[in-house]
Amino acid sequence: MSIEKNLQEVQEKIRQAAERAGRDVSEITLIGVTKTHPVEPMREMIDLGIMDLGENKAQEVRDKYPELDREANWHFIGNLQKNKVKYVIDKVGMIHSVESGSLAKEISKRAIKLEKVMPVLVEVNISGEESKHGLKPEDVNDFLTEIEALEGIRVRGLMTMAPNYDDNEKTRSVFKGLKTLFDELNGMGRELDVLSMGMSNDYTIAIEEGATHVRVGNAILGKRDYTK
Repeated sequence: MSIEKNLQEVQEKIRQAAERAGRDVSEITLIGVTKTHPVEPMREMIDLGIMDLGENKAQEVRDKYPELDREANWHFIGNLQKNKVKYVIDKVGMIHSVESGSLAKEISKRAIKLEKVMPVLVEVNISGEESKHGLKPEDVNDFLTEIEALEGIRVRGLMTMAPNYDDNEKTRSVFKGLKTLFDELNGMGRELDVLSMGMSNDYTIAIEEGATHVRVGNAILGKRDYTK
């Protein structure tokens, strides 16, 4: 299938999931994940109206950004090392994966130099799976207090990566857990408005459980053919 047809199918599934949840589809931002793909399909997605692009490697942001020749909202969604912040700080509109004070301080330092405020999300390991990055849910409130004091950063919300469960209901419990934490934090006076969760295999469940941003790559672009 073409990128256009794949995108239409994803957008329809997003609409249906929002309807099932009693939500307005305008509340949901579709991030087209373009990691490992060249700039040509990225341009096609933008031309089809997808203005939000997600990358998970700093070097790819650094290399693709000047080549793209299209306006886009770049999201950094992968594990970000401190020494790679310099590659993305002036290019992306949001960093989804802040999980340490040292990373937050580096983002703050470089954002201040550029006289900008970087929107960030705190990554939470809801599932407790050792292979996943992110803070334990019980540590998030104190961490927010720590990094919200930094200049050059604005904490917008939370992000999680769900394990690849065969049972969709297990995935649902992860998304429910992040939404519960999100609501608890806002009930304590936080002003969080972004909940980034759900990828190609589970974005409809994430929407049903409250996601504001879903990160969809393979369902739109297909898997990367490394033989070409």
